[in-house]
Amino acid sequence: MQLVKPEFGLIFWMLVSFGIIFWILKKFAWKPILNMLKEREDFITNALGSAERAKKEMAELQSNNEKLLNEARNQRDIMLKEAREIKDQIVGEAKGAAQKEADKLLKSARENIQSEKNAAIAEMKNQVAALSLEIAEKILKEELSSSDKQKTLVKTLLNDVNLN
Repeated sequence: MQLVKPEFGLIFWMLVSFGIIFWILKKFAWKPILNMLKEREDFITNALGSAERAKKEMAELQSNNEKLLNEARNQRDIMLKEAREIKDQIVGEAKGAAQKEADKLLKSARENIQSEKNAAIAEMKNQVAALSLEIAEKILKEELSSSDKQKTLVKTLLNDVNLN
């Protein structure tokens, strides 16, 4: 029961020993502990400030990244547009060249056909003339086979010549 109802001497010595320990702690330990707490508080404040600055820098970097991405997209679009224009120009030039070549070949083919046609017509005229001469020769041989027929033909030709 001594602990439940402490005596006066026990309370006195407990207060004295508590005072001595409190004085020793105040003299030697309290300042270092307060300094450590102050350093810890400064460290936390600095860390929070650094975190805030890092957050701002991240926001700026993200903004810069968005700007760079937009610029890259714009440049890509411009390059694609230029590539399409160049492709269309090349295709147009190729079509024009092909059309010119086709026209040239068509003109050449027409000229060849015309010259072949003229050659064929000239050949036919020559053949018709040769056949006409052969037919005329055969007809004349047959009609002039007798001397009476020859005399009448000569007379008619002379009459025709005098009349003209």
